[in-house]
Amino acid sequence: MEMEVIFSFFSVAILLTLAPGPDILFVIAQSVSQSKHAGIATALGLCTGLLVHISAAVLGVSAVIYQSALAFAVVKYAGAVYLLYLAWQAFRERDEGLSFGRQKPMAYASLYKKGIVMNVLNPKVSLFFLALLPQFVDPSAGQIPQQMLVLGVIFLVQALAVFTLVSIGAEKLRQWLSAHTAITRRIHWLKGAIFALIGIQIAVSERS
Repeated sequence: MEMEVIFSFFSVAILLTLAPGPDILFVIAQSVSQSKHAGIATALGLCTGLLVHISAAVLGVSAVIYQSALAFAVVKYAGAVYLLYLAWQAFRERDEGLSFGRQKPMAYASLYKKGIVMNVLNPKVSLFFLALLPQFVDPSAGQIPQQMLVLGVIFLVQALAVFTLVSIGAEKLRQWLSAHTAITRRIHWLKGAIFALIGIQIAVSERS
């Protein structure tokens, strides 16, 4: 695989990762409501979920799901329901403001698991890889699965780096919010609204 192709894919991957979407909004929400470490834990979970989608694209499973309206609908609505569940949990949180203490390790483990579930239950990610990766594959070079795997790993690495930087930046916003208690006491409502909007967006979206 030529370096020019890898660089082009890398550039496109960064732009797509920075585009507003469920994953990056999820990272921002956790970083603002808790800490950059919570955002990074979430990002690690999301990127672990990407391994499932990358493997599916390489093995062709995504194509099977896309061709089956029932399979696609099951995965899509399962993801939407999970996000609405997260929204419900956020809305039920007490108005105690942001917790600026040190997070317990189990809290990070929970965020990591949530990141995995959220990413895996988003069929749009599988379809995204199925549509994107082949565009940068050279059929004449052979070993197409291996080429797609390399591109998938590149996407995963840059996504983790971008999400980490976003988490750090979001914590700066969190520090500003810490001085405005009237806002921080309602931050869980904002987080819940983000989860609800993402869940509704996934539920009503059509295949493309």
